[in-house]
Amino acid sequence: MPKYFEKRWQDLHIILLLVILAVFIGIITFYNWIVGIVAFVVLSATIYFALIKEIEFRSKIEDYISTLSHRVKKVGEEALMEMPIGIILYNDQYKIDWTNPYLTTIIEQESFIGNSLNLISEELIPFIKGEEKEEIIKVNKRKYRVYLKREERLLYFSDVTEQVETEQLYDEEQTVMGLIFLDNYDEVTQGMNDQVRSNINSKVTSILNQWANNYGIFLKRTSSERFVAVLNQRILSDLEKTKFALLDEVRDLTSKQNIPLTLSIGLGSGSAHLPDLGQLAQSSLDLALGRGGDQVAIKQTNGKVRFYGGKTNPMEKRTRVRARVISHALTELVLDSDQVIVMGHKNPDMDAIGASIGILKVASINDKPGSIVLDQNDVDIGIQRLLEEIKEEEELWDHFITPEEALERATPNTLLVVVDTHKPSLVIEEKLLNKLEKVIVIDHHRRGEEFINDPVLVYMEPYASSTAELVTELLEYQPKLRKMDILEATALLAGIIVDTKSFTLRTGSRTFDAASYLRSHGADTILVQKFLKEDIARYMKRSRLIENAAIYKGGIAIALGEEDEEYGQVLIAQAADTLLSMSGVLASFVISKRIDDKISISARSLGDVNVQLIMEKLNGGGHLTNAAAQLEDVTIAEAERRLKEILDEYFEGGDEE
Repeated sequence: MPKYFEKRWQDLHIILLLVILAVFIGIITFYNWIVGIVAFVVLSATIYFALIKEIEFRSKIEDYISTLSHRVKKVGEEALMEMPIGIILYNDQYKIDWTNPYLTTIIEQESFIGNSLNLISEELIPFIKGEEKEEIIKVNKRKYRVYLKREERLLYFSDVTEQVETEQLYDEEQTVMGLIFLDNYDEVTQGMNDQVRSNINSKVTSILNQWANNYGIFLKRTSSERFVAVLNQRILSDLEKTKFALLDEVRDLTSKQNIPLTLSIGLGSGSAHLPDLGQLAQSSLDLALGRGGDQVAIKQTNGKVRFYGGKTNPMEKRTRVRARVISHALTELVLDSDQVIVMGHKNPDMDAIGASIGILKVASINDKPGSIVLDQNDVDIGIQRLLEEIKEEEELWDHFITPEEALERATPNTLLVVVDTHKPSLVIEEKLLNKLEKVIVIDHHRRGEEFINDPVLVYMEPYASSTAELVTELLEYQPKLRKMDILEATALLAGIIVDTKSFTLRTGSRTFDAASYLRSHGADTILVQKFLKEDIARYMKRSRLIENAAIYKGGIAIALGEEDEEYGQVLIAQAADTLLSMSGVLASFVISKRIDDKISISARSLGDVNVQLIMEKLNGGGHLTNAAAQLEDVTIAEAERRLKEILDEYFEGGDEE
């Protein structure tokens, strides 16, 4: 087009020049008619030849445009009819109006006109109804990238089978790093003679080597209790399909010999950088061990974690070496700080308050000021009774502060101790975590995916009955401790009694040792019973909740609260405990509306059902026998439906993440 306008501009110049020449010839003719006539003849001849050339030029242009138009049309027809791209035009009933010939080679059928798009693939109509503009769809064992133009009701099919297979092969060959740890190996083999220890080593190593050979895994033992494994993503997928049956195989072998030896496996995947995979594997192993061992944790670079196993109660440690080491480390951190602030979880229970008072005692005996963060508007009736007793002792009550006061008092050198939780979203005041750098975590729950960022000290023991038990052991190793106040000892004992359901669940020998120690310091069991008393109206409300229970899958009791009635979290938990005591009930779930309008699910089991794994599917957590979850923006009926889907998946061998 620019050349066309340039030609027209040249024509204008020529016409203007001819006009000037004509005027000039006219002037010459006026003075000398002979010269004028000669000039006129020459000008006429020039104009004639110029017109001939112009006609020839226009003729060539028209021929070229005509030829080009034909060629473009021919190329378009060939592209439409012969290029290896399938094309479909469909109508508003999702029926085929037209296809190009290439599509017949895809489906191997001569005519599609008038048929539904489901003839091509049942994925097409849902894809069109969705929001995506392109998607990979399988047609006759091959993969096609389908491009959609909704306004034109037009579909393009491009064969990407080789590309998809190459990408899949690349993903499957991605390296995965694994660390395998023998739980309790040192403690279990401590008193064994060399022959028995060698026999156990031989059997466990044989199982692991056979497992590695079956799946094509490189396995190397690096110490008596640790192995390194190298595999790829395809092998990992195969292992996940078996739910890591290796765990059950090792557990069954050792249990036959009355040896509580299990495996914990940490796997790192999703990175091509080997040092990163090693760090992910170690982090996964720490997470598996933090949850009690006997399980597999798989961590990816995006932070997602999948869990398998963990169906047995964590074994109690026989020694207190770790408790003594942690107690001394805690003392050093307290002495290096200007003050200690203790914080539990929202809606604190006896365990959280008792453990907080225990840590406050640690600060006191090391001559450091201490405070306990508490929101008095977010406590249960039992905690209110405990607080009433504490208020009678002004010296102790003065150490309880509000979250706002805690934020004001916090300094860069303040030590924050979080007890009975390790999840930032559950603490009473999350702003304190963001403000303070020195944070200690003391908890007895199995470690979850969410965890407080970069604590200076972590003391998590899932085998423990309660955080109060752990704190009591820490107090025992405080060198300056002479005598505890009766109320302090009673608060710690109350935390143990509540979390063990009066020493009936998750109770080990060290639990009784801790209770005995507290009793020797004046813990009052009668006062504990006073804290745990409930009124008749509360008892009747819980009874009505239990009355609605129904048995699901032959041993799972599920109780539902009324949609328009609110229940306290403690009452919901008590209802689940009561259901579990019924004959034939293996696990209990109570679903009710809380005072804050959230739907709460409290779960209990006798150990045959891992309620922690079930609650984690609902973004909750807890222990193998004691767990809970809170749901937002759902009804009780919807929560029940989701719970039953997870139960179906659990009992049918679904993915335990």
